Amino acid sequence: MLLAIETFCKDTSPIWQFIGYILFVFKIAIPILLILFGMIDLGKAVISSDEKAIKSATSSLIKRAIAAVVVFFVPYLVSAIFSIVGSFSDVKDVYEQCKECVVHPTSGTCKGYVSSTGGKVG
Repeated sequence: MLLAIETFCKDTSPIWQFIGYILFVFKIAIPILLILFGMIDLGKAVISSDEKAIKSATSSLIKRAIAAVVVFFVPYLVSAIFSIVGSFSDVKDVYEQCKECVVHPTSGTCKGYVSSTGGKVG
């Protein structure tokens, strides 16, 4: 069965909500893990008292911190992409439902879309 453009986002809202939850977890867990592993590596290097290992671990920690910041901002990049899509007048009203579930998967609005579809797609 083909999905109508007008109801596409509402009909597929459980998928968009799932993607939103994944982005939310990535936004929180990955930066924490990157920085935590970098600190562990740096701690091991400091305990070993090897100057070369400390320098390498410091460099690694800085790279991981930068990667953590980049990963943290991925949801904002997704939001910006949705804003660009939203500037097209023929899909502006339709895409709002998709955007709401991806950017704010725990919101009441998104949960309303998901419950109205019964959690099923198609």
